[in-house]
Amino acid sequence: MQTLSASRIMDVGLGFWPSKTLLSAVELGLFTALGPTSLTGAELQRALGLDGRANPDFFDALVALRFLERDGDGATARYRNTAETASFLDRHSPQYMGGFLEMANARLYRFWGDLTEGLKTGKAQNETKGGGTAMFDELYADPRRLEQFMDAMAGISAGNFQALAEKFPFSRYQTLCDVGGSTGQLSILAAQRHPHLKCTTIDLPAVTAIAERKIAAAGLSDRVSARSIDIFTKPLPAADVVTMGMILHDWNLEKKLQLIRAAYHALPPGGAFVVVENLIDDARRENVFGLMMSLNMLIEFGEAFDFTAGDFFGWCRQVGFRDTELIPLGGPASAGVAYK
Repeated sequence: MQTLSASRIMDVGLGFWPSKTLLSAVELGLFTALGPTSLTGAELQRALGLDGRANPDFFDALVALRFLERDGDGATARYRNTAETASFLDRHSPQYMGGFLEMANARLYRFWGDLTEGLKTGKAQNETKGGGTAMFDELYADPRRLEQFMDAMAGISAGNFQALAEKFPFSRYQTLCDVGGSTGQLSILAAQRHPHLKCTTIDLPAVTAIAERKIAAAGLSDRVSARSIDIFTKPLPAADVVTMGMILHDWNLEKKLQLIRAAYHALPPGGAFVVVENLIDDARRENVFGLMMSLNMLIEFGEAFDFTAGDFFGWCRQVGFRDTELIPLGGPASAGVAYK
């Protein structure tokens, strides 16, 4: 007879313990303070301005969670970054993705405390619930904060977009239009990988100005351009490939279909529509991150939701696309492709 254990229930039920430990470490800049060096607990405590009660529990908890490594034991032990935290959570690293975790700590952590209410009402649980201004409205009003947010999102998207540039057969096509392209990252990576490709990234005016600087810094202004277009009121620019990276899940079904139709009309026969999303497995049993992201869309927007590859392909066939393909990108993300 199998012996039952409640350990997984406890691990998930108290999952906010390790989550907040990591988020606080990012907020404090712990991984940046360590950088390529090692520090004793006392040195790290002073560097972060922490009370003595934090040492050694906070640091040793991060060791047990495998976010820090420790050489030695006791007061003389020295803490250092793991390979992963050095790459992704040190602000001096070009691969830094902690900006997204900083946003999660500052906003999403507390909003998720109201998930039960969101499940009962179907309404967003973010700043707007109390009559405040939506985060994105505030961001667009402050160019500095907007660029910080865009860079944070770019940090978590870079791997997926790089994988797309390598796995999708861009060699068959001449032009690309990336819808909701933010910093232009997808277009930049695709153009770097495929020197023949001409790309257009489109977004709102405040975003486009930032994208133009990023494109120029990459030395690609001759092959990558940025345009400002309201994607719900204006036709999309004609292109051989239309991409949307983490865009479609922001909307309800009506607007999802509107964007899919817009992509269809922008493509020539044989053209490709590509979405990069945390596509949920069709049986809705495996992609935990994709399902959690869909709940996050409820927290943020109410009606918005993530979806399966089967959902996406069905919508595309409804609009008129003929063939579909799924390209795994690594982790929970995939590219859904529909061919006109």
